[in-house]
Amino acid sequence: MKILSVFGTRPEAVKMAPVVKLLKEATDVESRVCVTAQHRQMLDQVLELFNITPDYDLDLMKDNQTLSSLSASIFTDLEPVLKDFQPDWVLAQGDTTTVAITSLLCYYHKIKFGHVEAGLRTHDKWAPFPEEINRRIAGAIADLHFAPTAWSKDNLLKEGVDENIIKVTGNTVIDALQFVSKQPEPKEISELVTNKLTTGKLILVTAHRRENFGAGMENICHALLDLSKEKDIQIVYPVHLNPNVQEPVNRLLKDVENITLLPPLDYLPLVHLMKHATLILTDSGGIQEEAPAFGIPTLVLRDVTERPEGVAAGTVKLVGTESSRIKQEAKRLLEDQSEYQKMSKAANPYGDGHAAERIVAHLTQKQDISS
Repeated sequence: MKILSVFGTRPEAVKMAPVVKLLKEATDVESRVCVTAQHRQMLDQVLELFNITPDYDLDLMKDNQTLSSLSASIFTDLEPVLKDFQPDWVLAQGDTTTVAITSLLCYYHKIKFGHVEAGLRTHDKWAPFPEEINRRIAGAIADLHFAPTAWSKDNLLKEGVDENIIKVTGNTVIDALQFVSKQPEPKEISELVTNKLTTGKLILVTAHRRENFGAGMENICHALLDLSKEKDIQIVYPVHLNPNVQEPVNRLLKDVENITLLPPLDYLPLVHLMKHATLILTDSGGIQEEAPAFGIPTLVLRDVTERPEGVAAGTVKLVGTESSRIKQEAKRLLEDQSEYQKMSKAANPYGDGHAAERIVAHLTQKQDISS
């Protein structure tokens, strides 16, 4: 069986890496990897970390690229790959432009498409943007849905997807996280901890989503300014390179005492920095799944999430981007030990680290899912 794995961003690479590794080891599979390089630098460091060498590298990233131009490039550049390899299955993960366009190309060429991390929904087409619609496109086309949780499976069933083509696997991010967290701590994190974090509680911040550009980012920065004035708090914020993030963050937070702004971190140091955190503030999707694995309470800087399992389990809490609420909820967790322990000890709902094994086993056992 010929299987092509397609991904283009760092989160996709992290979550596909355990699947790619097992496909390479499968004796009855010819596995190839195509990267669109929707995120070039951030993608490359994950490929190196997991020792993945793409068979096809489309290298599509351009400065200030629009979603329309990126989509057009994927259409024109991925199609020859499909014609060359002629895969039986194409796998893609998640909710990016790469995933949506890949699924459409598979449909046009009548190639079976497997959607990893299928079934996540907010039911609001504008949040997250454009991810919600990308997932729905992939979900409408997929011949096999690898749902990470029972909740995501239920979303698919409500949309009329045949239960026979849905497989609940857990989330592959836990597989990847277990591998990476066992690697030696990078020197840059050890030095940061030694020099900056000798006293106080560490708040790790990641905020970069499109729907937070503008007023949302301004509000987040003002909340961090207020929190930095509290006793024994250290804030570390690896700042995304997007100008819509860089401008307000540097204008409001640069050279502020108790706030350390860093360049974007590679995945390995980010995971190890997470392990030192007392609290995480994030608008990221993946960190909502990763932080509970370390027992770190997480406040989500969004109004809605396509990962409500963490909210239901009590591992994360939605707080939006209103400055006063962010500050209030952060202080409550930092000052109230019982509330902190309630979140810290909540069970991680995202799996046991064997999701990739279930995905590969299901593919190799059921070559013709649609029959």
